[in-house]
Amino acid sequence: MKPHGGVAPLPIHDDRERASTRVRSSRAHAALKPVDAERDLATLLAAIRACRVCEAQLPLGPRPIVQAEASARLLIVGQAPGAKVHASGVPWDDASGARLRDWLGIDKALFYDAAQVAIVPMGYCYPGRGRGGDLPPRRECAQLWLDALLARLPHIELTLLIGQYAQRHFLGAANKANLTDTVAAFADYAPRFIPLPHPSPRNTGWFKRHPWFARELLPMLRERVHALLAPATNAARA
Repeated sequence: MKPHGGVAPLPIHDDRERASTRVRSSRAHAALKPVDAERDLATLLAAIRACRVCEAQLPLGPRPIVQAEASARLLIVGQAPGAKVHASGVPWDDASGARLRDWLGIDKALFYDAAQVAIVPMGYCYPGRGRGGDLPPRRECAQLWLDALLARLPHIELTLLIGQYAQRHFLGAANKANLTDTVAAFADYAPRFIPLPHPSPRNTGWFKRHPWFARELLPMLRERVHALLAPATNAARA
């Protein structure tokens, strides 16, 4: 089964790693019992949160962070948890998350309502730091779990692709030469996807250099999100 959008998973170039990953993937999928969709998802999420495949490569150890219920209509695909999110175990529990919620125009209660909003990063665990910031998300997460997880989210109508890793994976050949060009072409991916830059404070310079993002994309983003989550949004205001 192909991931959401029909794009192949990120490749593994080492044959031995590919073979071992296939074995782990088949074992993980074999653990799922063919019961109703809601229970299938709960079983899968439990398996993801218990995953220790990359334990030796994770500086703070494994702590897979993911949020989903089968009824969710909005899917947020980011990069990987940072150190603060790893410590709390709550997705987007940092300055980047505060900015993202501002972009969406929703509060924490709705953002963390798994029945409405699924949060599935490309990597579920904090990968550690490199010279220029956090390391890329590890590929094993998408290879082992993403297909099965997306298959159990049948009501997703809008997927937000935050950062280059999510955009490359989901958009495939439709992805532009760089993140700026991909985000600028947001209308090309409607109505299924909206590509976004990472809301990290480290990207403040990018936001200043590209004022069209706040002027053109964000109003459209808020409109789409509010229309999608209108019942929950109206209930919160009542």
